Amino acid sequence: MFITFEGIEGSGKSSVLDRVQEHLVAQGYDVLRTREPGGSRLGVELRRILLAVDNADLTAEAELFLYLADRAQHVGTVIRPALAAGRVVLCDRYADSTVAYQGYGRGLDPALLHTLNDEAVRGLWPDLTLLFDLPAEQGLRRALTRNLREGTHQTEGRFEAEALAFHETVREGYLTRAALYNKRFRVVDASKPLAAVVAQALEIVGQNLRKRPESAQGPAPRTLEPKP
Repeated sequence: MFITFEGIEGSGKSSVLDRVQEHLVAQGYDVLRTREPGGSRLGVELRRILLAVDNADLTAEAELFLYLADRAQHVGTVIRPALAAGRVVLCDRYADSTVAYQGYGRGLDPALLHTLNDEAVRGLWPDLTLLFDLPAEQGLRRALTRNLREGTHQTEGRFEAEALAFHETVREGYLTRAALYNKRFRVVDASKPLAAVVAQALEIVGQNLRKRPESAQGPAPRTLEPKP
């Protein structure tokens, strides 16, 4: 099963992913945790370029194609092999991030970006997407505090340096995606305390795993998602 974790900066998705991973491993699932950008060997280099504040002059188009390159390599060398082996794949960001950030946030055509992503991943979309939603101002405040605490405000703070209006537009983009693809999206209120957010995420993941346990059925057949 392929599960993605999405949300604006500071939504807490990575912290929740930690707890979900721990829970599934304890339940006996064979879990692969990965992320975008940076989930492959090539992706590590692309992550450094994409997130560093020093690269604030990247054009929207250059940014887009770097993300698509990262994703194509990630799917081909990491995600598809793991799914073929029957593993549960938990991914911190995926193609919906690109549509939300480079489409809605940067002003590129969301429908075109959906198509480009579909080509990059060769039709591999998640079985389940958890969208951790909260007001952009709250998320950005959390993210800036985290980056200062961890000393990553220069190396991984390029998006946090964007104006609040950008993050508000990205949030709107995510919610639009969730409405368009409501069969795989589940929206989680990320403004609540972490324990409550984790509990809701675990309930959603558990329900979906019970519907189609990978160990018994193997990876589900996949078809192209319809264009928005």
